[in-house]
Amino acid sequence: MDLFDNLALGFGVAFTFQNLIYAFIGCLLGTLIGVLPGVGPVATIAMLLPATYALPPIAALIMLAGIYYGAQYGGSTTAILVNLPGEASSVVTMIDGYQMARKGRAGPALAAAGMGSFFAGCIGTLILAAFAAPLTEVAFKFGPAEYFSLMVLGLIGAVVLASGSLIKAVGMIVLGLLMGLIGTDVNSGVARYSFDIPELTDGIGFIVIAMGVFGYGEIISNLSKPDEEREVFTAKVTGLMPTAEDFKRMVPAVLRGTALGSALGILPGGGALLAAFAAYTIEKKTQIKPGEVPFGQGNIRGVAAPESANNAASQTSFIPLLTLGIPPNAVMALMVGAMTIHNIQPGPQVMTSNPELFWGLIASMWIGNAMLIILNLPLIGIWIKLLSVPYRWLFPAIVLFCAIGVYSTNNNTWDIWMVAMFGVIGYTFIKLGMEPAPLLLGFILGPMMEENLRRAMLLSRGDWSVFVTRPLSASLLAVALLLLIIVTLPSIKSKREEAFVED
Repeated sequence: MDLFDNLALGFGVAFTFQNLIYAFIGCLLGTLIGVLPGVGPVATIAMLLPATYALPPIAALIMLAGIYYGAQYGGSTTAILVNLPGEASSVVTMIDGYQMARKGRAGPALAAAGMGSFFAGCIGTLILAAFAAPLTEVAFKFGPAEYFSLMVLGLIGAVVLASGSLIKAVGMIVLGLLMGLIGTDVNSGVARYSFDIPELTDGIGFIVIAMGVFGYGEIISNLSKPDEEREVFTAKVTGLMPTAEDFKRMVPAVLRGTALGSALGILPGGGALLAAFAAYTIEKKTQIKPGEVPFGQGNIRGVAAPESANNAASQTSFIPLLTLGIPPNAVMALMVGAMTIHNIQPGPQVMTSNPELFWGLIASMWIGNAMLIILNLPLIGIWIKLLSVPYRWLFPAIVLFCAIGVYSTNNNTWDIWMVAMFGVIGYTFIKLGMEPAPLLLGFILGPMMEENLRRAMLLSRGDWSVFVTRPLSASLLAVALLLLIIVTLPSIKSKREEAFVED
């Protein structure tokens, strides 16, 4: 009964006029930036963080959450119509979705993506609502040693599940941890790693790094590509409804994708991208029935499964954030930033100290998913028109918006120069094939790890064995060690590399 009472409280909060408006704005913005190639949810949320200062905390988080799962929907539209991933997790949808569009079946492909996303989003939110309370109870048993061990597990999980080279992922995590140490030491009051630059005594701003690496970095990367790469699909989309045969093939794929995405979203470093790749790989391994189109040539399962997986993962990735205060991916790290802006400490106490925010956010996800299905299918014509806007007109507006947003946080021109510098660094990461998401996780978790390590050592009077003598802490460290051993096994290493490569 508690769950229903809590959900009733949540819907009461989410159904206020103000929160409905912000949910709609978030979903519309999310769809819009999902549709526009090169502008992902991380960059958009980073740009909009300063704008949330003036909003009430619940409205701000509802809007940012809407941007996140809205981008998963919008990304599929460009992937299917233009063969261009609007969002990273839509790379897989592109493979079969675009082939369906070329064969005149863009309507059923878009409908399959929309319906799969809606179903998976609703199930993901249900899992979040059901598991949040029990997990929060467990979280109250956590002391400083357990939190430190959990963060170690989170960082190792991010390394294991990051795409590309393990060494590069470790390098990004370490760089993030080191950058998190810049500033004034809380205990001694001494400035460290500031190189006698007064502006660095307060540390590097989270918004500065996020906007620079993800926002400006992506812009520079997109500007380095020739205009000819923007191929626009101009055929009229007709007949949205999939056939009975399509539904027969879609339903099992949607169910498999939802189950897989729900599980992978909770894992640190997992999230929508990994879920989409894993779901597509499983569908390819599932036997093709007689008369079914081969994968890579317009199989509807190749659209339905990854779209379901990435939406389910985007909902369940809120579980570790809201219950333990640990961000499992880059977008959730930005949500930690948004909560901090509003003086909300992410973690188990959110449910007890601020139940309206906790359950209001969960309830808004159901409303948001319904808004997205209504928004996406009728507005396909508008999205196609939007795709024909030259990128050279879009990027100056994004750059200006970023600069105004960064300046408004501290009224400091230093931050604008820092964003520009991190933009160049972000572009360098892209050219070197280094995924920047682990950097952001390291930057967020670094100061939290240091604080919990110090607390644990103070409570144990300097005894390091506290991390292995406490059962919960020892278990978390054992899982982290097991993950490291498994990922270094040659057979697993080669399979991990194959998972992120598609023909």
